[in-house]
Amino acid sequence: MPAPLPPTVTLPATAHEPAVEIPAIGQGTWHMGEGLAPRQDEVRALQHGLTLGLTLIDTAEMYADGEAEAVVGEALVGRRDEAFLVSKVYPWNAGRDSAIAACEASLQRLGTDHLDLYLLHWPGDIPLEETLEAFERLREAGKIRRFGVSNFDVDEMACLHALPGAGDCAVNQVLYHLGSRGIEHALLPWQRARGIPTMAYCPLAQAGQLRRELLTHPTLLEVASSLGITPTQLLLAWAIRPVAGPDGERRRDVIAIPKATGL
Repeated sequence: MPAPLPPTVTLPATAHEPAVEIPAIGQGTWHMGEGLAPRQDEVRALQHGLTLGLTLIDTAEMYADGEAEAVVGEALVGRRDEAFLVSKVYPWNAGRDSAIAACEASLQRLGTDHLDLYLLHWPGDIPLEETLEAFERLREAGKIRRFGVSNFDVDEMACLHALPGAGDCAVNQVLYHLGSRGIEHALLPWQRARGIPTMAYCPLAQAGQLRRELLTHPTLLEVASSLGITPTQLLLAWAIRPVAGPDGERRRDVIAIPKATGL
């Protein structure tokens, strides 16, 4: 009997790229490259994830000052075509020319000639028009396939959406897990109304008291036990649960990116 296909989320077509299906659960790399775990263990974790179908890998120039990108690059040697690769630019590097240089540096650390998705890490002082211009230049040069944003609230998304070319924004990557549901009030409905998927970082909560409380909550333990899964699996399933669209059809539009190692 063949293994079940992993759940996916569809990134809508843009003016230059067709719609693409990506895994609803990817691999995060925040805190990789910091020496918290042996480098080869981090590399092997990412490679094992690729083998299991977790082909979306998310990183950023911020993570360990680029060392996380280097870890990802090592993991993708000979396997780049298997991955949907995402990285992020600092807001102060997101200018008309500085974003070009930042992207080139990320590509060099990653050992690749293009990113599948490039995100503005959070809103900054550089006008969004400049960042969008840089993203378009990178796309024209074949350095990125799509662009998106991260840590934008609903007002910031509305400002972005009003700009020429911003309709091709692929995702907004934000904090979202069972213990942090603030985006459900305004941001998530706003994005769903416009067909913009959400990428959820820390879907298992950040390490510490909140994660411990979630993973040991009696109700969570009871539901997980009744389903024959672990509390961690339940939290991920909750994050990527399908919802009814405007046409009534249920589909997934949240991508969860837990860290690829348990450290």
